[in-house]
Amino acid sequence: MEFLERVKLNRSYRGFDQERLVKREELESLVELARFCPSSINFQPLKFYLSCDAQTNAVIQPLTGWARRLPHLNLPREGHNPTAFIVICADKNIAPNPERFMKDVGIVAQTMLLGSIDLGLGGIMIGNFSAAKVSEALQLADHLEPVLIVAIGKPDEEVRLTELPEGGDISYSRDEQHVTYVPKRPMDELLLNK
Repeated sequence: MEFLERVKLNRSYRGFDQERLVKREELESLVELARFCPSSINFQPLKFYLSCDAQTNAVIQPLTGWARRLPHLNLPREGHNPTAFIVICADKNIAPNPERFMKDVGIVAQTMLLGSIDLGLGGIMIGNFSAAKVSEALQLADHLEPVLIVAIGKPDEEVRLTELPEGGDISYSRDEQHVTYVPKRPMDELLLNK
């Protein structure tokens, strides 16, 4: 698969096939990808809490907020939850200022999601959660601060990329068949030096 195709397949999925369970070994393979990612000052301050059992997933899922642009839809729909989560945590014993390493968080999350495609999976980055509530629910040590949650599963919905018309709205939308439409800015709008 060409890399551009992999990038296009790496969408923010909000509906999953709950029959396709994610194995711990698959999650560990995604963390292995993250392990080799670049890290600011090579501190490598990120740690990963893996969940792929129904009980722990049921603890994490209600602590997350999905699709802020579509609050009326209450996503994911009943019966379409992810079957795994990776809670990315900043280890404050290694780096007391987690904000300094937020770019590392984005790098590892994107790398894991791109890697999930090779497993026939997909996911979404979730930043809408209370770190304190997640820490308490998962009984994390005080020096571990959840900074991003990655939901993983086999997508059971379609996400279509569309070209943003000039002066158009960048809001994504969803139709009755649960197809999500995501407008993308045209290339000529992105380039500063044409």
